[in-house]
This record gives sequence, structure tokens and C-alpha cells, in this order.
Amino acid sequence: MSDFVETYRNVIVQIATPNSTGTGFFLRNRGLIVTNHHVVEGNRAVVVEGAKFPKQLANVRYTDQRYDLAFLDGPGGDIDLPEVRLGVDKALRERDPVTAMGHPFGLKFSVKSGIVSNTREVMNGIPYLHLDAALNPGNSGGPLVDNDGEIVGINTFVIRDGDNTGFSLPVGFLQESLDGFLQLDTDNACRCPACMNIVTEKTVDKDFCTYCGNRVELPSAVDEYAPSGVPKTIELLIGKVGHDVALSRCGPNAWEIRQGSARIIITYHDKSGLISADAVLCQLPKDNIKPLYEYLLRQNYSNEALTLSVHDQDIILSLLIYDRYLNEETGQAMLANLFDKADYYDDILVEQYGATWNVED
Repeated sequence: MSDFVETYRNVIVQIATPNSTGTGFFLRNRGLIVTNHHVVEGNRAVVVEGAKFPKQLANVRYTDQRYDLAFLDGPGGDIDLPEVRLGVDKALRERDPVTAMGHPFGLKFSVKSGIVSNTREVMNGIPYLHLDAALNPGNSGGPLVDNDGEIVGINTFVIRDGDNTGFSLPVGFLQESLDGFLQLDTDNACRCPACMNIVTEKTVDKDFCTYCGNRVELPSAVDEYAPSGVPKTIELLIGKVGHDVALSRCGPNAWEIRQGSARIIITYHDKSGLISADAVLCQLPKDNIKPLYEYLLRQNYSNEALTLSVHDQDIILSLLIYDRYLNEETGQAMLANLFDKADYYDDILVEQYGATWNVED
């Protein structure tokens, strides 16, 4: 198993939108990233990142509500990613071993092994693969792989509070959708959920399918994301301090930003009205920790609004703001100070106090 797991580590894609996070995988021979429709729903473009390519925006090219599929642009740049195979001709049986892989945004690559419990769990007319692998919601859109290293399904959903219960769309539905989409020679298509035809600008008339008259929404017709209220202010501030707002989005009311060697995660907790900005710096050294702790305490005494703390082995610089006190002028100054100090403290703690750099997976 380890051989194909290492291959898939490089083709698994993290996906984030302002509404959700999930997983996808890159098909080199098709030049597309495959994921679930519900992961990218409501977005023309989403943030993608892989082990071999940096965070970037990828346009949504095809959506399919019926099969819960979506295709995105492949990663840009000169990137040599491995090829993976679709096991279209595989006849799965109950108790066949399978491996579900995913990479929920911001979390480590995960591998879940299990067996096929049922090869035809019919729901809404679709025969899903029923798995006993312990999936989590962030694995949506990731591949289900057999022991030959071939993709036999796309992990689609889990039953909440269901003990080790997950469902995967059989790969034949993906193959049929890929063939239908690529035959149309377009970069903007969707499947009509009523008549099941794949439609494009030529077969859509004022948002209605010309085959059956059902309302459809092409990827290009999706309204651009426009935040309001506190998230709008936060994004305005992120832009003002010099970072790409669209690339920073990493889920509902969450943003992730790189400032030098530091990683800053901003979260708006709308129920409490609290905005937290945590810069994950370096890690504690194994020896001679006391001088470092003394330094952190001295800095906390002199810093305004910022707090240095330790969580497990991570040293974290934090900023807390209540939304009722947030305004453009003071917010910009506080965020800029956090970003500057994050990169500054990272270097000081490593070079002068023996802390170690965080290892990125």
C-alpha cells in the first residue's frame, strides 16, 4: 500500500472556499482537478494547494449536482505530478479492502483503510459504495483507492454520528462525466439535474436548459462571493496590509496568511463577536527552555494587544479583537503590527533562543 499512498500524497489537493473546505485529486491525463460539487458550490473559483504546488486560485469548469461532482482547472506552472488510474473495469465485492485519502484544508494528509460493506447502497437513485472507513467531512471529494492503487470511487459524504460509515460515488459515474464534459470542448458546463444532459452556453437559454426547460446554473453564472458585515471589514484589512484576499480564504469566517516564516490564521467567531488572529511561530527547543520563557514573559509585559503563548510545542503570537471595537483605522494598525511581529519573533526565537522551525507537511 505504501507505494501508491506516496503517489497519491502528491496528487491530493486541498480545496477551500469562503463556505467550506474539502479535498480533490488531480488527473494528469485529463488536466483537471476532481472534487465534489458541494465542496465548491456557490463559487466561480476556489483556493487549491498541493504537496508539489503552492496555494493558487482554480476556476470551476464543470458542476454536477446530481452526481455531486465538480471539475476544476489543474495547477498552473511547470509541475510534474504523477499520473493515477481510474479503475473503471473493477468489479468490487463486499469486504474488498479500500483506502480513502484526503487532505482537509490546513490539516495533515490522512489515510483511512477499510472495507466495502455494500456495493449498491441506493440513495436518490444512485448506487453508492458503502464503506466502513472512518471518513470525516473534510475528506469530501477525495479518492477511494483499491489495493492495486486504482481509483474506484469518490468519497462523497458521511452519516453524522454514524459509526465508521461513509459513502463513495462509484468511479464509473466519474468516467462518464469526464467523457461527456471533454467531448463538448468547453470550459464552462454543468449537468442538468432533471434531464441529465450536460449543457453549455449553447444549450442554456436565460438560465434554463434548452433540452427540458429546467433551471440550471453554469459555473460562469455563479455570483462572485461578496462578504458583508465583519468578514467584509476583515477582508478589507487583509488587503490593506498587502495580502491577497482571495488566496487567504480557508473556510467559513476563516483566513490563512503567510508572513515570512510565520503562518497567521484569522477566525471570526460570530456568536461571541470575537476575532482571533493567531500566528503560529516556531517550536520550543528541547533544552534550555527557561531563558525563552523569560523572554516571552518580558515581551508580553511590553506588548500592547499582542500575547505570546505556548500550545503543546508551538509558540503562538495572538491578537484578540471584539467586533464592536473593530474599525478600519485601528484594525489595520493592529493586523499590520501582528504580521510584522510574527516574522520578527520567529527569527529571534530561533536564532537567539534555540527554538526550531515548524516543519510543513
